[in-house]
Amino acid sequence: MKSGELNRAKAPSLGDLEALAYESFAALPAEFRALCGDVVILVDDWPEPDVLKELGIVNELELTGLYTGVALTHQESLAPPRLPNTVHLYRVPLLLEWAETDVTLGDLINHVIVHEIGHHFGLSDDDMHAIEDSD
Repeated sequence: MKSGELNRAKAPSLGDLEALAYESFAALPAEFRALCGDVVILVDDWPEPDVLKELGIVNELELTGLYTGVALTHQESLAPPRLPNTVHLYRVPLLLEWAETDVTLGDLINHVIVHEIGHHFGLSDDDMHAIEDSD
């Protein structure tokens, strides 16, 4: 990149990250997307303080994404209406991780989307790490 280009470079916006997230979601196999049903993707700069407290996270830069909702393994057909299942992405922690690694921003977003969708399917962090390590 030329120095003039660096002078004009800007950090990706919330909208930019949301677009990358929906591209990653759209690239998932159709059968997985169908099972995700009502999953919503939201991008914010930071996680809410109460979320960090609930998760026992002291450093807000450690949380790049979060799944909230009811995993498929725990959903009941006769249950009362609920908020939609949501994948939250956090822009500032994601950009910091991106800056400190050799992966593209798209690959990082894809990794977080797949990880959080894994929670929708009832997989634990340990389950997903085992799957990643087997590749």
